[in-house]
Amino acid sequence: MIKFKPLNVPVVVIFLLSSILSIYFFTLPTDAFSFLAPVFFQLIRSALMLIALYLIFEKIFQMELHTKILLGMLFGGFAGFFFHSEVSELKPVGTAFIRLIQMIVVPLVLASLISGTASLGDIKKMKRIGTKTLVYYLASTALAITVGLIFANVFQPGSGMSPDVQAKLLENYAGAAGEKVASAKGSISVVDTFLNMIPKNPFDALGNGKMLQVIFFAIMTGIALTLIPKDKAEPVIKFFDGVFEAMIKIVLIVIEIAPYGVFALIADAVGSFGLDILASLLKYTVVTAAGLSVMLILYPFVVKLFSGMNPMTFARGIRPAQLVAFSTSSSGATLPVTMEMCEDNLGVSKEVASFVLPLGATVNMDGTALYQGVAAVFIAQVYGIPLDISAQLMIVLTATLASIGTAAAPGVGILMLVIVLQQVGIPLDGIALILAVDRLLDMFRTAVNVTSDATASMIIAATEGQLQEPPQKHPEI
Repeated sequence: MIKFKPLNVPVVVIFLLSSILSIYFFTLPTDAFSFLAPVFFQLIRSALMLIALYLIFEKIFQMELHTKILLGMLFGGFAGFFFHSEVSELKPVGTAFIRLIQMIVVPLVLASLISGTASLGDIKKMKRIGTKTLVYYLASTALAITVGLIFANVFQPGSGMSPDVQAKLLENYAGAAGEKVASAKGSISVVDTFLNMIPKNPFDALGNGKMLQVIFFAIMTGIALTLIPKDKAEPVIKFFDGVFEAMIKIVLIVIEIAPYGVFALIADAVGSFGLDILASLLKYTVVTAAGLSVMLILYPFVVKLFSGMNPMTFARGIRPAQLVAFSTSSSGATLPVTMEMCEDNLGVSKEVASFVLPLGATVNMDGTALYQGVAAVFIAQVYGIPLDISAQLMIVLTATLASIGTAAAPGVGILMLVIVLQQVGIPLDGIALILAVDRLLDMFRTAVNVTSDATASMIIAATEGQLQEPPQKHPEI
């Protein structure tokens, strides 16, 4: 809920001045004032816009954090629409926000998985929870890509694209598509994917953010701690518990700037996007977004089936994590927020959340898998390549397996798509057809990925008797 704060005339005056001046300055070229260097002019107008935003969020209105993030998205969309690429100069604010969150992902995953695995107590319990987690992740990924294939076959987004639009997209994005294909071809072997989970040097894995290797090392360390004498294991577990709590505290600090980071990221995305591109790929974009929306609607009812929680309670509880995921396009960067939401808003025990969620951020890619199905069929339809049942079953299998070991980072869906297209004989050049809207759809599918992770934690916690009653009023974060 949004409420007015007591009227403060100087604040209102400063807000009006900063708003009007920033809007006016963004309509001018950077060299509009000869006495002012372009870089200083850009800094001034960006600062004025952020000041106006700060006054809205902190001084004029009283609102919860998730409302600020949602408004930041809306304002960012408007800024990108009206000021186009000019507003991209705000992007460093968004980049700083993402880096601040990414800064704590590796130590958070390491600490949470070691303490979480060790706290499970015995190997049998660990095996039971691990099996449930992997079964859910594989099943939900397969379901998501099946939904994508159904939508693509029913609505046929690739039919009716004019040869001129096709040629223009291929010409404009062929170079970028070629780079994506080249970077993906080195990681296609399934055997290598599983072997690469084992780190040669854990410190190298930690330093370079190789998440699967970090997860493998953390789980092995957690298992070892359950097997050694308790008096030796206890100090190590307490140390990593302390690291975990420190990382969560950093999240609480960093998340306060989320509305401004989100504003900058969305403004840049919309400003550099262009409505002409969206119009040419509108059918493909709408079909993919519709499939993703179906998954978002489905998850709360799956949670109700296993836990009895009201679907609206789950939807409200996970909303802040969804908004951060949408803005950052990174499940990994959103992981600290997801863990906080599941524990504080939904009642998932720390023991389950610290094991299930870090694993899900790396191997569970429902939204990305659904996108694979729609994108593969779309490209095949544009090229006039028929895909029979066996080919589409191969897409389901390949995309499900490809999701394991894929980094939880922005744009990684394209790398997975290369693997899928190669398996069914669809030209890799077709990636250029969809690259224009990949950033936009990446935001949607990351929100689905994160929601699926939260759903998994709810199901595991409920079936293990480790789901507490959520608070009646959710914390702001």
